[in-house]
Order: sequence, then structure tokens, then C-alpha cells
Amino acid sequence: MSLSSRFLPLSTSLFATTTRICSARAIPSRRALSMASSSSSSSDPAATSTTTNTSREKPRFPISPVPPNPLGEGRHIRTAAALIIGDEILNGKTLDRNSNFFAQYCFEQGIELKRIEVIPDDEQEIIEASRRMVRNYDFVITTGGIGPTHDDITYASLAKSFDQNLVHHAETLRRMEALSRYRNFSNAQQLEASQRMALFPDRAEVIFIADNIWVPVVRLEGRICVFPGIPSLFQRMLTELTPFLPLPPKSERPLRIQVFTERPESMIAPYLTSLQERLKLRGIQVGSYPVLQEGVFVSLIGRDLCNEGEEGHRLWLADVAREVEREVGGRVVSDEEIAEKKAEGKAKEKAKI
Repeated sequence: MSLSSRFLPLSTSLFATTTRICSARAIPSRRALSMASSSSSSSDPAATSTTTNTSREKPRFPISPVPPNPLGEGRHIRTAAALIIGDEILNGKTLDRNSNFFAQYCFEQGIELKRIEVIPDDEQEIIEASRRMVRNYDFVITTGGIGPTHDDITYASLAKSFDQNLVHHAETLRRMEALSRYRNFSNAQQLEASQRMALFPDRAEVIFIADNIWVPVVRLEGRICVFPGIPSLFQRMLTELTPFLPLPPKSERPLRIQVFTERPESMIAPYLTSLQERLKLRGIQVGSYPVLQEGVFVSLIGRDLCNEGEEGHRLWLADVAREVEREVGGRVVSDEEIAEKKAEGKAKEKAKI
């Protein structure tokens, strides 16, 4: 069977955000999934070349329209969770950078990140964790396990988790083929193996978030979004997904101010404890983070205008920071200074060891 014979007739609805997946055929089992790419060949002689085609423009693709709010009109994402999938993370072969980036993203968008889990490439683990997270959180991401090899089982496991079949998505296949032809990159076997990356649960949303990325964000149950594990691609795709998400208004997003003091943590602990008790009803979080042989960072997280207190007036986070500066003998520091202090602390710790 040639590669092109496995493509579906295309229509403009195929790359609409909320259209359901069209299939060349359903893939009923994991065995069928593993064999789906074993028998086809390419009739294009250029497919065996590894030379990039520079005589044509790189293909550009339509971006999906913004879908209706999956949480319901007027609702926003308030809570989030991350499901990091991969044996290579758990055995130490690969460093997980995606969790940290997602945590920063959630903070900047005013989303409360409630949970991060790292699990192996195991079907039952993926099924259990994905079902539980979708029940409990507004926005769930998965990273990893969507490549062309035998251990890339994320799509198949999620299909089982939410009682769906796996099908080839025609528009994704078309984009994949267009980019492969432009690059003259893949031989027939590579192209066929790559088709596994276009096998999606059949009732999922397929969101094309950029005109030069053929990989879509696949969303199930309106809450769980599937991403690749490659950090650079994950970061780019998560950022590009932003306009498609029902995020909280900017006025509701928190701020973070950090005060640095050279006093030991034990000296400032009583004050910080009383401060947290006083401010917790106003939605301000007080944290204390020591840096070896350097000092302590006092973190204040809240909104610029916090909830009205008993005094009947609003409280600015900057006012709290000025009080902390005075009480702990410190000063507000920038992100750059924070990074420098932490680097110095790590260097001293390493030298001490």
C-alpha cells in the first residue's frame, strides 16, 4: 500500500479546532497499533534522499480557530496538573525540564498548579492517572510517549482511558507528508513509522497551534492536552496554545515579590509565622527559602490588590514587601539578583563538599 493511499479526502473542516477526528480506519488493539506501519512503501524516489530541498518554500499550514470554552461559558482554568510520562525520566537517563517550565507558565497565567506526577511508559499507569487528573483539575497536560517507536503508547493508553478508538487523523498525515516531501528526508520505512504519530483517540479535539508546526495539541475530555516530551518543542507548543485556553483575567493573576536578607532563618522565623497568620485570609502566601552561606529569600505571593481585610481597606502587596524589608533587615531583589545569589550558594556548597 502506498503512503498516499492511506490519506483521506481532505476538506476545510479537517483542520478546524473542534472537529472530531476523521479516520482512515480504526485501530482496535495495541497489537494492531504496533503493526499499523509495517507494510507500506513510498513511490516517491526523493523519499530516500537525506538532502534538504532548498528550492521550495517551507510549507505553512492553517492554524485552528479558537474553540468554544470546554469548561463552559464564563468559566476559567483555575487548577492544573502535569503528567510526565517516560521510563527515561524515572531511570535518570533524561532530565525533566518540562515540569519546571509548566510550573512557571501556570504561575504567570494565574493558574494554581496542584500536582506533578512522573510515571513510566505503562498503559495501566497512564489510564489510572489520566482519569483521576481529569476528574480533579481544570487543565491537565501529558508530555512524552507520542513518537513513532514501540514504547510510545500515550495516545493508545489515553484512548483506552476514555473509551475511544485510535484512528489516523487525515489533516495531520497531510501536514506530515508535506513537510517530509519538502525536506526529502525520510525513506519509505521512516514515513510509515511516522504515521503512528497521527493515530489519535477518535473523539479528541485536534488543535493546530502554529503555521510551521505539523504536530497538533490533542485534547481529550476538554481538559487533558497531549504534548511531546522534547523540551524545546513542548515549551514552544505550550506557549502557542495560550490563545486557545480559557485563562483567568490578567487582573486575577498573582504577583511575586522577593526580599533578601542576610539574617539566619531562625532569627526571622517568628516574624514570618505571625505575618503568614495575619495575611492568609487576604490570599497572600509567605515563604522562606535559605541559600547556603548567603542568606534567606522571603517570598510574597498574592495579587496587587488583595481581598479587603477587617480594617475595610485594600492591601497592596508592595506595602507588605516594605514591611518585610524593615522587619528582616532586607531588601527587594530582582529575578537576576536571585539567580546570582542562588548560583553563588550552589558554588559554595559544591566547594564545601
